[in-house]
Amino acid sequence: MKRIYFLLMLSLYSTFLLAQEGETKKINVDINTGTSNDNWYASPWVWVVGAAVLILLLVALTRGNRRTD
Repeated sequence: MKRIYFLLMLSLYSTFLLAQEGETKKINVDINTGTSNDNWYASPWVWVVGAAVLILLLVALTRGNRRTD
């Protein structure tokens, strides 16, 4: 029984491995499509403004909880 299972698994693996081989096709993977890169999150000024707003928000939240007795 072990031998049959081994031969079955071996033939299954060889089928998968042979299915992966084939002609070597040349695939063109060109990331630059010629259009402009208009990602808003790629601009450094967006990160600077976002960090400034976050810092101001944190300061406003922490100073707003103080009580004067």
